[in-house]
Amino acid sequence: MKRVERWKWMVIIFIFLVMFFTALPSTGVIDNTKLKKWLPHKVNLGLDLQGGTHVVFIADVDQLKKKIEERGGEFKKQDLTDAMDRALKKIRNRVDKFGVAEPVIRRQGDNRIVVELAGIKNPSEVAEAVGKTAYLEFKLVAENQSNYVETIKDSEIPDRKIKKEYLDDNGNVKEDSLPKSLEIRYQNVEKEIDADGKLPYVLRNDIVVEGDSLKDAFVTTQKGQYVVSIKFNPEGARKFARVTGEYTGRQLAIVLDDVVQSAPRINQRIPNGSAIIEGDFSTTEARNLALVLKTGALPVPLETGYKRTVGASLGQDSVNKGMLSIAIGFILVVIFMVIYYKWSGVVADIALIFNLIIILGILVMFNATLTLPGIAGILLTIGMSVDVNVLIFERIREESRMGRSVSRAISNGFDRAFVTILDANVTTIITAIVLYNFGSGPIRGFAVTLMIGIAASMFTALFVSRVIYQTVLTHKNIQKLSI
Repeated sequence: MKRVERWKWMVIIFIFLVMFFTALPSTGVIDNTKLKKWLPHKVNLGLDLQGGTHVVFIADVDQLKKKIEERGGEFKKQDLTDAMDRALKKIRNRVDKFGVAEPVIRRQGDNRIVVELAGIKNPSEVAEAVGKTAYLEFKLVAENQSNYVETIKDSEIPDRKIKKEYLDDNGNVKEDSLPKSLEIRYQNVEKEIDADGKLPYVLRNDIVVEGDSLKDAFVTTQKGQYVVSIKFNPEGARKFARVTGEYTGRQLAIVLDDVVQSAPRINQRIPNGSAIIEGDFSTTEARNLALVLKTGALPVPLETGYKRTVGASLGQDSVNKGMLSIAIGFILVVIFMVIYYKWSGVVADIALIFNLIIILGILVMFNATLTLPGIAGILLTIGMSVDVNVLIFERIREESRMGRSVSRAISNGFDRAFVTILDANVTTIITAIVLYNFGSGPIRGFAVTLMIGIAASMFTALFVSRVIYQTVLTHKNIQKLSI
């Protein structure tokens, strides 16, 4: 057999070192903090392995129906389908801002959306940031607001309440007590005296500027407080400039999801299309508000139907059992290959170890997520990797029985098994691609590890194993192959 080209071993060693050091942090054998800084991050674990947040959102169909009827339309089932599809897209855009690897976002039934985020342990924050409708409106405060509300003069904090003649016995605003051109909205504020936490505003119900005209929203500070700065697109900027110029001296209410955030007085025309939303926000609240405003309002209001945190203990238990199953499967395969194929079985086992290192290394390099079905995919890959070697070894045995020399038997065995191996693995990869494109969550995790495993097994079996054989035969005069 001809001498092995040096470049082949250089390729094998290079790939091995890259994949080994990439996969090393994920094995948990390195505790040195300084050394960890020089190595890649660990493999991402899915919700079923590391825990996280599971939230179910339920669409408020009545509100959607009401909104459509207010516009003079007739509610149809297709309207709900279209709204849910658009809501799914908006939620996906919002979730992407969390930086979670491979989140699970899917429809459930006609009016539910399920969101699963691995590693996020605060379901309330997810429900607030992801499920917020974020319907932003700019409305003028009515000039005759004092006709409907009265100021509480003995309050230490500016306060007012709706006049009694406009309230029923339960303290709610009477129907038809206000002109149709006006509406009452509240601002949530903290008060110490006469505190119900709500400050009423009488607004004109026509929207002077809509939230869909926003181009950008970001967090900044003003007078030591977190605020959300917004910028309008050219059309929105023109509207905002016209409104602020025409109604200088009036109050303009910034209304988010029917709640007044602030109602600043217009001091002058604002031509640059910028505004600030104040609301005594915390850092997280300001960031989440900017996020939902930037991604746009949901087409249908969503209520949080169910939210829970998936415990990390359950995830760790799954990881431990998954790793144990891989270890048991690996050991049994290694023992079988050595017993049945002798020295050639050792070659196959070396290729198998290399195969597992490549799978883990690629998962880390491409920031993929390992799930419990993904571990099942790795287990399946172990069997398929060995299957490739079995096909090659049986071909080599056939060639040996026909009286071929060792080198010729090995060469013919690899060459003639190649077409069969390629055909079998390509069809499996096609199936995995279909699973990845049309599946979701765990199914995609299984498909990813399967595709990576198949590609790695072909490399290790067809290239690495062959180079090992060629190297041994070059340095030793073997008359009978141990297979």
